[in-house]
Amino acid sequence: MRILEKDTQGVLAVTNKNNTTELLILKIQDEDIIHALQNNDNSDAAFRQLVAKYKHPLYWHIRHMVKNHDDTDDILQNVFIKTYKGIHQFRGDSKLYSWLYRIATNEAITFLNQKAKKNNISLEQLQQQLIENLEADAYYDGNTIQLKLQQAIATLPQKQQQVFNMKYFQELKYREIAAILQTSEGALKASYHLATKKIEQFLKNH
Repeated sequence: MRILEKDTQGVLAVTNKNNTTELLILKIQDEDIIHALQNNDNSDAAFRQLVAKYKHPLYWHIRHMVKNHDDTDDILQNVFIKTYKGIHQFRGDSKLYSWLYRIATNEAITFLNQKAKKNNISLEQLQQQLIENLEADAYYDGNTIQLKLQQAIATLPQKQQQVFNMKYFQELKYREIAAILQTSEGALKASYHLATKKIEQFLKNH
C-alpha cells in the first residue's frame, strides 16, 4: 500500500527576506520541538515541524492497522490533536517517537474496537471486511500477492499484527518496538517469529 501523493518529510514552507516562499528541509531535533511546545515558544511553528517530521511514519503505522485511507487520515488528525493537548504531560521518560507511536496505536485500536462494536461483529470479522474492501480503496495499489499478505496478517492476533507490521513494513528495530509497546525485546522477537511462521503457512495453503 502507498499513498498516491506524499509531501517531503521534514519540508516546511518559509518566507525569506524578499517575501518569496521557499522550501527548506529542516533537521529539527525532537528536544527542540518539545521545548518550544511546552514553553509556548513559537508553538505553532513547532507543531508544524512535529507534523512534518512524523506524519508519514505515523500515517503508515495507522494505515497498516485500519487499512482504509480516509479512516487513517481521521485517526492521524486525532493523534496530533491529542499530542498538542497533552504535550505538557510529556516528561521525557521515553523518546518522543515512542510516545507518538503509542498514542497512534491506542487511537487505532480504539477505532477498530468501536467499529466492530457498532457493526455488532468481532474484531476478526472486522479485519476480514477491511481486507475485502481494500481493492475498492482508491489509495490501494497492491497486487494479488500483497493482498494475500494482508489477508494472512489479518488472521493474526492483534498484538502479533502490530509487531509484524512495525518490523516488516516500517523496519523498526526491536528496541524501538519494545519502547512503543512497552514490552521486552525477547517477547517481541518470539512474537515476530511466530507471526512469520503463521503467515508463511497461510500463504502456502492459499
